[in-house]
Amino acid sequence: MKLLKRTAFSLLGILLLILTIATILEKIYGTDFVNEYIYSSVPFVILWGVTAITSLLYIIKSKLHRQPVIFLLHLSLLFILAGAFTTWIYGEQGTMRVRQGEQQTSFTDSKGISHQLPFSITLNQFEIIYYKGTLAPMDFISHISVADKDCHRQIQGKVSMNHIFSYQHYRFYQSGYSEDNEGSVFSVSHDPYGIGITYAGYTLLLLSTVFFFFSPQSRFRQLLKSPLLHRSLTVILLLFAFSLNSNFLKANSPSPKVLPREVAEHFGDLYILYNNRICPLQTFARDFTIKLYGSSSYKGLTPEEVLTGWLFYYDSWKNEPIIRIKSNEARKLLEIEGNYARLKDYISTINEYKLEKMMNHIRSGEQVTDKRGIEEADEKFNIINLVYTGAMMKIFPCRNIAGKTLEWYSQSDQLPQDMDNDKWVFIRKSMSYVNEMIVMKKYNDACLLLEKIKKYQQKECDGLLPADNKFKAEKIYNQFDYSKSVAMACICIGLICFIYYCHCMASQKRTSRKAIIILNILLWIVFTYLSAAICLRGYVSNHLPLSNGFETMQFMAWCTLLLTFLLQRKFAMLLPFGFLLCGLTLMVSMLGESNPQITQLMPVLQSPLLSIHVVVIMIAYSLLAFIMLNGVTAVILHQSQKECKEQIERLQIISQIILYPAIFLLAIGIFIGAVWANVSWGRYWGWDPKEVWALITMLVYALALHPRSLPWFHRTMFFHVFCITAFITVLITYFGVNFLLGGMHSYANG
Repeated sequence: MKLLKRTAFSLLGILLLILTIATILEKIYGTDFVNEYIYSSVPFVILWGVTAITSLLYIIKSKLHRQPVIFLLHLSLLFILAGAFTTWIYGEQGTMRVRQGEQQTSFTDSKGISHQLPFSITLNQFEIIYYKGTLAPMDFISHISVADKDCHRQIQGKVSMNHIFSYQHYRFYQSGYSEDNEGSVFSVSHDPYGIGITYAGYTLLLLSTVFFFFSPQSRFRQLLKSPLLHRSLTVILLLFAFSLNSNFLKANSPSPKVLPREVAEHFGDLYILYNNRICPLQTFARDFTIKLYGSSSYKGLTPEEVLTGWLFYYDSWKNEPIIRIKSNEARKLLEIEGNYARLKDYISTINEYKLEKMMNHIRSGEQVTDKRGIEEADEKFNIINLVYTGAMMKIFPCRNIAGKTLEWYSQSDQLPQDMDNDKWVFIRKSMSYVNEMIVMKKYNDACLLLEKIKKYQQKECDGLLPADNKFKAEKIYNQFDYSKSVAMACICIGLICFIYYCHCMASQKRTSRKAIIILNILLWIVFTYLSAAICLRGYVSNHLPLSNGFETMQFMAWCTLLLTFLLQRKFAMLLPFGFLLCGLTLMVSMLGESNPQITQLMPVLQSPLLSIHVVVIMIAYSLLAFIMLNGVTAVILHQSQKECKEQIERLQIISQIILYPAIFLLAIGIFIGAVWANVSWGRYWGWDPKEVWALITMLVYALALHPRSLPWFHRTMFFHVFCITAFITVLITYFGVNFLLGGMHSYANG
């Protein structure tokens, strides 16, 4: 029995070590290397198999079948492994390229080996559906015919993003198309047995998880009955300090020339094609200001004032220290001392571009110190020039002669030769007329010209512009630029709570009811703010805002507050935890994406399964973060050299209770993601670094659910230290993969 237990958990430890090493090797040697020598290798498959068999024998020896729910839970994981093994043996995957009108009877796998189909596929038509009024693809659709000689019949089908075509256990996925739009690229998957077994495992996992929480015999229900939970003990938190930047000091220096605010707002009310979508010019102005300065406001000026300042008062603005330079190497090249450069700092006294020599080295492929930082500094210089010349201001829509295709142009673009002369003159001259009115300070006339440009936009884009409500909603959303203030407020409130709870614990006093009410009111204010921001962003973007690092961290902050509301009566310490975690995740959202942009969602990401996957995973991460903070609190109490044994034990029980839904949600989230990947990509597991680290996280935390087999977890302080240490896997899963390891899930790559 002991030998079986040691063998099973030792093999699991070896698997975790190999998975960790594999993600590092993938970064160094590439995906093909780890796929060939680790993930698809026979020894790796044998290791999984031996681990599964040993675990099954240990489960049987432990007589776990006497606890049906727990037995089914473990059995579901074995089913999933059996399905993966079956896919490894019998599954086939590859790529098929077919032109319109062409018939194809085979596909090619990753090794270049051709596999014959028992039928033929003909591509009748391929079409791209675009987002309204833009050239951003919304969906790719292939209309196909299947000719089956054995059945003497022909079947019509359709393949598109998130819509597969299946025939005789062969599944076809739309993965790409030819450059001339005359051909399709299909991912082909043939897995007649593995998918069924794996999905049976997923179903069994879901059912056993639900039964577990309702079973009176489950350890989760027993922990809820602990007498320690019914005592009104309060606990405290850890300290986090963030230094504020000194931007507010710059606000007292003289401001550059700007348009009157109401005139600048007229500019912000125009439409523009930006990020492959039609949006208010205000959005472009906001992103432009953030890109240059790191904030959407400069010296109290609105984004529209900053943008139009560069457009019409270039000589004044080129002397402004508005360009944030993060790279020390770039600062040396520009010969500046602070963090902000002026545009004229880019040009030497002999009228040479200071970054030109280094950029030439970068373009030639040479190794350069802080290449990314120098490229970013160069990018900002080029963006300013593109704005000043009007090249980025694609505010003039124009239909072709047939009236079917809509293109957007800037004043400086090369216009089609067959363009109507009146349109040609309007596009070329209208902004010059606006400039003349501004030079003569005839601001009312300038506003009238801007209104004419907007009417032209509305006429030319009849039926293709965003609805007025969405246009207004986006302008309102652009005002929601207080994340940093909210984050700092939450962190400060959490810090005050820490001091207050420390005082209450030291003096053996109960927390003030008034203080709790005030904290809940503040929590509601932050929750309402975040809810409004998330809803507006989702409404404007036409999809759940969970598609990038900024959005998921905002949603995690929202989940944290929601969990705080739901659980604080049972676990009082969640109130300060909620404020701190909300503040930290909001800060991280800004660090992870300093220039958040609303973009059209890739066709493959338009799936409700993906949204559910992200929501479930982020809730799990929030719960694991609560457990980590519980552990930190326990360590602080333990080190205080006071008699806090009962409080520390109570914290352990609370963490154990939260741990069950956290791990089960993480497991369910992973497998929902696997179903989405199978529907969208033709495979439910691809050993992507984020998939691997999510699996590592789940397995590491799952160890703590086995105190009978691993008696160390009965020790209170060992459990708390483990929970703190295990949170490193969460950080690597989210941040390490996103910004270091890369992969398909990496926000930094996309």
